[in-house]
Amino acid sequence: MARRIDDAVFDRTDLVKAQLGWDLGHRYSVTSYRSAAAVLSQRAPDEMASILSVLRDFTISQTEIRSPGGNRMSATTRFGDLAAREGFRQEVRIEADLLVKLREGKGDKAPEIDRILREDYIHNHLVDFWRGRVAFDYEWNSKDQTYDRDLYAFRSFFEAGVIDVGVIVTRELSQEYFLSLGYCLDKNGNETSSTVAAKFGASTTGTHKLISRIAAGRSGGCPVLVFGILPENITPD
Repeated sequence: MARRIDDAVFDRTDLVKAQLGWDLGHRYSVTSYRSAAAVLSQRAPDEMASILSVLRDFTISQTEIRSPGGNRMSATTRFGDLAAREGFRQEVRIEADLLVKLREGKGDKAPEIDRILREDYIHNHLVDFWRGRVAFDYEWNSKDQTYDRDLYAFRSFFEAGVIDVGVIVTRELSQEYFLSLGYCLDKNGNETSSTVAAKFGASTTGTHKLISRIAAGRSGGCPVLVFGILPENITPD
């Protein structure tokens, strides 16, 4: 019987939590692709500690979710401030040219017969945060296609030898949870006729959409660690 691809490329949750020294299980889910947790703990232990510190200090209030602002709500800015506190540089772009050399014959001394420069071979891929050997993104309420952009950026950084692992923090909240929050608020804090569930509709971000893209290989060979924000990380008004 053939194994499911999920079993082949995603790591056992109990091992992942042990590698991370996990103590945030009630606030975040965690999914590791291609040994991402092991790579992070062994290759970038300082960055791992910093990311866990950000997660530990980060919460979102129900009022913030209900208020206008989309992906740039105050919690998003606060998350960026926490990452900056830990030394992560923000909105880091990668650009590279490719120099191709052709040689005739065998051996190191074979004469070069042509040279081609491919400018912008890697062009303008961006990650939210970067430090050391780790790229780090936060997605709260973007369109789900944003995940494709994030994973391709991780792949570009990884294949260029810049990072060893990519990390994404996003939400793992059901439509039922958003329904329980009732109606959105306007800028003055008054309830509107629009529901929170409609604001966070089927086309916006969620771990299930991200993990399916990772399983499809959108990040190439780059290991990816996913943290999903759970209802226990949402504070009452």
